[in-house]
Amino acid sequence: AAYGEGAIGALCATATKGLPTLADKAYQGAGIGIRTPFKNPADGNILDVDNRCHNMLLTRLRCLGERGAAILTTRWKTLNKITLCPRRIGAITKAALVLTQFEHDGRY
Repeated sequence: AAYGEGAIGALCATATKGLPTLADKAYQGAGIGIRTPFKNPADGNILDVDNRCHNMLLTRLRCLGERGAAILTTRWKTLNKITLCPRRIGAITKAALVLTQFEHDGRY
């Protein structure tokens, strides 16, 4: 399976477990439970204030995960080379996260 198909599968698996699943605009229509931002109207109008607020909150929450992924893949270069299914990489990523936290907290 291509990376994109694996990512969609992992997103859907997470969403079906009832966990909040945040994605970017590219994943609109990916499935129930996957939260994506609203796109701007094609007619040039602006989004409703509620939709803009939704987009802002979603972006701010996603940036935390994006930052965490950036720290992990910068610190642990081998994570960039893993070709496992996204559903199976969890244990490796958890271990790298724990080690990174010890390193950043100065407890090593």
